[in-house]
Amino acid sequence: MLFREELKYVQSQSDQLLRNMGFSADSTEMIVQTVGYIVLGLFAYLFYRVTVIVVKAVVVPIINRSKNRLDDLLIKNNFFKKLSFLVPALWIYYMVKNPFFTFTETSDFFRGLTTVFFYFIAALVIDSVLSTINDYYNKYSFAKEHPIAGPIQVIKIITYLLALLGVIGYLLEKDLSTLLFGLGTISAVLMLIFKDPILGFAGGLQLTFNKMVRIGDWITMNKYGADGTVIEINLTTVKVQNFDKTIITIPTYGMVTDSFQNWRGMEESGGRRIKRSILIDMDTVKFCTSEMLDRFKKIQIIADYVNKREVEIAAYNEKLGTDPSIKVNGRRQTNLGVFQAYLKSYLNNRPDINSDMTFIVRQLQPTEKGIPIEIYVFTNITEWVAYEEIQASIFDHILAAIPEFELRVFQYPSSFCGIRMPMAEG
Repeated sequence: MLFREELKYVQSQSDQLLRNMGFSADSTEMIVQTVGYIVLGLFAYLFYRVTVIVVKAVVVPIINRSKNRLDDLLIKNNFFKKLSFLVPALWIYYMVKNPFFTFTETSDFFRGLTTVFFYFIAALVIDSVLSTINDYYNKYSFAKEHPIAGPIQVIKIITYLLALLGVIGYLLEKDLSTLLFGLGTISAVLMLIFKDPILGFAGGLQLTFNKMVRIGDWITMNKYGADGTVIEINLTTVKVQNFDKTIITIPTYGMVTDSFQNWRGMEESGGRRIKRSILIDMDTVKFCTSEMLDRFKKIQIIADYVNKREVEIAAYNEKLGTDPSIKVNGRRQTNLGVFQAYLKSYLNNRPDINSDMTFIVRQLQPTEKGIPIEIYVFTNITEWVAYEEIQASIFDHILAAIPEFELRVFQYPSSFCGIRMPMAEG
């Protein structure tokens, strides 16, 4: 028994001192025991502080000098700090059995309290170990595709549940297996209580194994206002950091039952789509005159196209014997057709456009706002800022080039209502 003789000596001396001061036997015992429990608690706190200091002064520097990352993660997750709680708990647990402490009920209370404390210390230590395993696992590249945060959280919940059952079993003096058997009778209630974690766990498994989403993916989910990067996938929620740096929390199961857009395919393909239209004023569409064609032939990237089309159309009209004095007879080049050819050549010559992916410049159905000329191409850069710069550069150029083809962009009248810009002269 720890300090048996020493405490026996302290007890006898204390009893004698208090008796000499005139205290009764009962009062003497009460004072000695009360002071004893207080001193026991003070020593427990002192041992805890000493343990923490030793960990910081000795253990942490040793770990910091090591090349192993695992022990660093143990420090990060407070493994040693939580383990330090065992020192005061063990001190109290064993010391209250010393014959010095004669208040049996009080000693049994403290002994029971430390036993309960042991259960929760064990749960906290296991929690730290599981968090360390998760952090260590996340260092690897494949962790993004197969995160284990969900299963880790399930194990944590089971750990704390078992600790709680252990405490209840200890207090009720029931075997743990008996308590677990009793849980079967209230499983429906438990399923109702833990409905969200159960659904979240099922949803997390589907997300993981079906590779629907992973950490680092850019997703859009309008229902929850999410448009950003997935930063965390756990048991019940998926956290998304929007591009405005706000954090959106989405129920894991909600991502299975509702639809969301994952931009991973775009990022992995190496191309990002540009799909934008320019509205052309239909009043400016016309057949090309010879002067216009001569001017278009000076545009290097479409000179061959204009010459080739001119030869083809002349041969076609000659074969049919069309009357060239009437413009609608036979075939003719239009300024809009030449402009579309220019757009194709211009985009095809840009090094930042991926010509191996879908590449279309087309007319859409005319509307009351004009003829939409849609550009449907892919850049070879997926990064957002660079993508926007490329897109802006393309349409800046196109808008500036349109008057060269004697076309005009449709727009609603502004403060300059009634003033029309002059057309480019032939």
